[in-house]
Formats: sequence, structure tokens, C-alpha cells
Amino acid sequence: MCNCNCTKSDLSLLEGVLARYGGDSGNLITVLQKAQEIYGYLPVDVIYHIADKMDSTPAKVMGVATFYTQFRLKPVGKYLIMLCKGTACHVNGADGIEKAICEHLGIEDGGTTEDGLFSLKNVACLGCCSLSPVMMINDDTYGSLTPQKAVAILEDLRKEAAE
Repeated sequence: MCNCNCTKSDLSLLEGVLARYGGDSGNLITVLQKAQEIYGYLPVDVIYHIADKMDSTPAKVMGVATFYTQFRLKPVGKYLIMLCKGTACHVNGADGIEKAICEHLGIEDGGTTEDGLFSLKNVACLGCCSLSPVMMINDDTYGSLTPQKAVAILEDLRKEAAE
């Protein structure tokens, strides 16, 4: 078990996942995905628990969790903004959109607003090049962005969250 001074997660929430997938080390990515769905990110004690139950080491589990960009090791806001920085998006103005988002929210890449509403993560590619520049917020895709359009989307989400 984790011997760090971290928040304790309800590890019982993982039991069904581990019962179904935990017997095969080839299922580690699936287990991490399911754990992230449950907790919203991968807390340290969850990493240790998964390692213990899958007869692995925390270093190996952490290695997988840090290698793949889909995994998060710290909590994110209610709205996770993934801004594409791939070639098509870059050429079509992603840097200006990032600047507008950062200035509007007062955060940088990897940051979360003080109210816990928004987190920003730049990603290498969202696979939506025909919509460039593009961002995803949670499961919704927004394309053909301008800095003004991106800020308007954020304001709409802020109003929606306040209701």
C-alpha cells in the first residue's frame, strides 16, 4: 500500500474492475482507463493498489500511466479543454487560441482555474484536421476556431455551470 502522505481514495470502487481485468498484466491499460473513469484521474494510492492487485510494481504502473497522454495524475476541472497543437491546427492558429484561452481563464497549459471549472491540456493531435484549429472539451469537439469563438464557448460553459 502507498506509504505517502496522500489523500485516501475509496479503493473498493475498483474491485469490480480488478476482478474482471486484474488477472492479466496485458490489461493494465484497461484497468488504468477504468480507474481514471472512476476517480477522474489516477491518485497515487490507486496506482499502488493496482500494482499490488495486478502483481506488478508501482514503478511499472506509473511508467505506463506517464507514458500515455490519456492518463492524468492530478485532478482536472469540470471541463477539460484539450487544445490540438498538431500541424494543421498550428498552421491555422492554435497558438493564438491557446493565448486567448490562457488569458481569459488565467491559467497555462496543464493548469486548472481556481474555481475548479476549467483545465487546459495541449495535445499533439485530436485527429480532426479538417476542423482545424480544434479543441475538445470533455466529449464535445469544437472546430474552425478563432480566439473569439473559443472564449465564447468557454463563457457559454461557465454560464451553463452556474445554472
